[in-house]
Amino acid sequence: MIALNAATPEPPVVQESSWEEFKSYEGKFRILTPGPFRVKTDTIETQVGPVAHHTFFYQAPEKQAENLIYMVSYYDYPPAAVHSDSTELLKEFFSATISAAVNSVRGDLVYADDIRLDRYPGKLWRIHYLDGKAVIKTKAFVVGSRYYSVQTIMYRNMSLNSASEKFLDSFRLLN
Repeated sequence: MIALNAATPEPPVVQESSWEEFKSYEGKFRILTPGPFRVKTDTIETQVGPVAHHTFFYQAPEKQAENLIYMVSYYDYPPAAVHSDSTELLKEFFSATISAAVNSVRGDLVYADDIRLDRYPGKLWRIHYLDGKAVIKTKAFVVGSRYYSVQTIMYRNMSLNSASEKFLDSFRLLN
């Protein structure tokens, strides 16, 4: 996770940028982004063994941008570990995923709701952290045995900005 400054934020800078479509053929997704993504791949240890964690992110150059970070991540799990067709397993999976996200930033879950991407199940949630000064908005989906996470991170005083919604809502699967 990319850290934010815990100090009280200065007045926000609204990002005026030209959005472009980013496509990952390996990741099988496309999304609109306000700037060029940087790519990072790590291996993380999970209960089902090591899993490759692919992250694409844009970090705003302005310290007080409306959204400081725009990020898409995906993991490929073994098919027996999680699958979009397994309703009962997905409830546990999303619950554990949201709990881990909240704990990783020592935050508070503000809300979580079921969503869909085409025919695939997902969750939408919002976490407040840094003593309520920062927000992480997440949309997550399970497509087959692949988990996608789409996030924006911002200071709380900018949490209702249209750029965040534009980014989160533009995520699409490639056929």
